[in-house]
This record gives sequence, structure tokens and C-alpha cells, in this order.
Amino acid sequence: MYLDIPLYLAIVFVVFGLLLLAWSANVFIDGAAALAKALGISPFIVGMVIIGFGTSAPELCVSALSGIAGHSDISLGNAYGSDVFNIAAILGVAALIHPVRVKRGIVFFAVPALLFATILSCGLVGAGGGFSRIDGVIQLAVFAVLLPGYCWFDQKNASPASQPGDSAQERPSIPKASFKLIVGLLVLAGSSHILVWGSVDLARAFGVSELMIGLTVVGIGTSLPELASAIASARKGKNEFVLGNIVGSNFFNTLAVVGLAGTISPFKNISPWIMRRDLPVILLLTVMIAVFGVNWGNMKKPGRINKLEGAVWVVMYLVYLAATIKLET
Repeated sequence: MYLDIPLYLAIVFVVFGLLLLAWSANVFIDGAAALAKALGISPFIVGMVIIGFGTSAPELCVSALSGIAGHSDISLGNAYGSDVFNIAAILGVAALIHPVRVKRGIVFFAVPALLFATILSCGLVGAGGGFSRIDGVIQLAVFAVLLPGYCWFDQKNASPASQPGDSAQERPSIPKASFKLIVGLLVLAGSSHILVWGSVDLARAFGVSELMIGLTVVGIGTSLPELASAIASARKGKNEFVLGNIVGSNFFNTLAVVGLAGTISPFKNISPWIMRRDLPVILLLTVMIAVFGVNWGNMKKPGRINKLEGAVWVVMYLVYLAATIKLET
């Protein structure tokens, strides 16, 4: 999938990729915020669809290419490793930077939908130890139904990003916002691939397994756009972009990335650790979004994920990473 490169070049790729990620994330988030305001779209929908799916483009490319090349463990490890990293590391770090406000719709609609998607994956991946084209088509069909349903629900109940009374001077330019969004996304995707390329070659030097590379190096590497955009969003106080990014990315990874990769090239001989360790961890972390995000004092009002809860997630990810390294080496 990635050609072998000299060690010095791998290090250059990693450093250069990180610098590009930091720059492009800010451009991407600014463009997304401007577009949401210009079009009057719910910021959460922009975060979920445009930012969430856009930053998941690396996972889609890597998983599809891995599946075609016959590396099913890298393909699935990439998707599910990204899911774990998105919640435990990215959302955890974002909450440490700034507490994240959680709307009721996320707790009572988006999280249950994400749970259903994960449970569906458990059933399909666990059935017979493989993943057929039919399984892939089922996941893509569920994705095609749930996504429009939630977008309609959220937009119907959300306060628009821009009001009809806003003057033309106050509204951002749609072409300019779109340009910043596209440029930021392209550089995000490109720099993540440069970074993953260098990281994979460094990992190969240590002789680790394909699942290990998929769950850690590739899974984390292809989630760097989400991390960069989430940190940028948290620093700017754009909470709905943060949650929309994570929910949208996991939704896309679990159903669309795995579904499309499996439809293109069915997975065989899947590692048993995916069912025993990775998918149960994703289920637990998804439930924790609702547990941490609900307002237990008044469930009719929005909740908040605070810094302590963010720290709990970060510690959980470090434990998961340590356990994965121990089991795969």
C-alpha cells in the first residue's frame, strides 16, 4: 500500500506532515464556520457531514486500498482504530482544552444511532469470521438511511447559523468560504497521507503486525485531520464542530468506510481481537458520550463534557493503546 522509503525520508514525512496538518486545520475550520453562517445550516450538521466526513477521507482511501490489496486487518484496524482514537483521544483532548457543550439531540438521537451502527458491525463482522459483499451493502444501506434522517432531525430543531435578518455585509462570502474549506480539506488529506506513509515505514522497522499498524499507526495517522480540526474548533469555542466532527467521523468509519471496503473486496480471516477487544471498546466509548454528555440535573437542557471527563477518556486511550501493543507484539 505504501512504498518503502529510507528512514531519513520517513522522519521528514512525519515532521512535514504535522506542520501541514496544523496549518490546514485552522483554514478548514474557518471555512466551515463561514459556510455554516452563510447558508444558515446547523453548525452540528456542518461538523458531522462536511468536517466529519471530509476528515474521514483518509480512512476511506486507506481502508479501500488495503482491502483491494488483501490486507483486511489493516483495513478494519484503520477504521475501528480511528473510532477509538476519535472518542477517547480527540474528544478527550478537546474537552481538556475547553468543556464541550452537548445538545439533547446528540444524547438521545445521534449516540443511539451510532450505537446501532456499531452493534450492526459487531453482528456482521462476528458472523462466520468474515465480511462479505452483502454485509458491506447492508452497512452502506443503513448509512444511506440514518444519515439523512438525523440531518433532517437536527436541522429542524436547530437554531440557524445565520438569521434571515442578517445583512449582506455580515454574511460571509459563500465562494470564499467554500474555497477555504476545500483548500483546507485537500491539504488535510494530503498531509495526513504523508504523515501516515512516514509512520508506517517507521513501524515496519520494529516488525509489528498488520493489525497493530492498522489500529495504531494508520488508525491514529488517518485520524490526525480529525484531531487537528477538533483542537482548532475547541480553541475557537465551536463546540458543535467538535462533536459533529467525532460523531460524523465514527458514523462514516463504522458504516461507510468498512461497508465500501468490504463491498469492493470482502474480508476473510479477520483477527479475533477485533470482536474481542476493539468493537466492545468502541461500544463502551460511544455509551460514555451519552453518560458524560447528558445533563443529569435537568435532562431537558444541554449537558457538558468537562475537563475531568476528558481526562478519563485520554487515560482510557493510553490503557487501550498499551494493551494493544502488549497483545500484538
